[in-house]
Amino acid sequence: MKNIVLFGPPGAGKGTQATLLKEKYNLVHISTGDVFRFNIKNQTELGQLAKSFMDKGDLVPDEVTINMLKAEVEKNVDANGFIFDGFPRTESQAIALDEFLAEKGEQINGMVALEVPEDLLVARLLERGKTSGRTDDTDESKIRNRFNEYNTKTAVLKDFYQAQGNYYGINGVGNINEITTRLSEVFNTL
Repeated sequence: MKNIVLFGPPGAGKGTQATLLKEKYNLVHISTGDVFRFNIKNQTELGQLAKSFMDKGDLVPDEVTINMLKAEVEKNVDANGFIFDGFPRTESQAIALDEFLAEKGEQINGMVALEVPEDLLVARLLERGKTSGRTDDTDESKIRNRFNEYNTKTAVLKDFYQAQGNYYGINGVGNINEITTRLSEVFNTL
């Protein structure tokens, strides 16, 4: 199996690239945002639990997030592997994912990160906000806050995966095909 953590700051193009790469490599794309929205919309037990935290403005605890992701993996027992997008976001989530995969005799083959300068991403997100309907893409101060959150809480995972020899930084600037080609060069080695 090929299990990849697709990583990068908001607006780096993770969703676009995951869609292309899942087809190319016959992998299952698990987007944390999609999983949350599905569980909340369908009022699953985990979805209702997550919503109770979100409604208070609190972060959903790791255990709830991890259980949602485990359920997604279990739904796809015949998969050739997974692209994890938006997960893990913390070191404790990364450790839990490693433990869960190890129970199945699997592992993360690599964290592949799209690296894009912040000012370019802000411009990209503001442009996306004109058509996406996402209110968090229309306010530069909110966008900058998302980067601050990413840089202080999530980017530490780079060190976690580098320590395992599993971090691969990719230039995320260019057209979609150029970036897919760069990502594929790394995916082919994992």
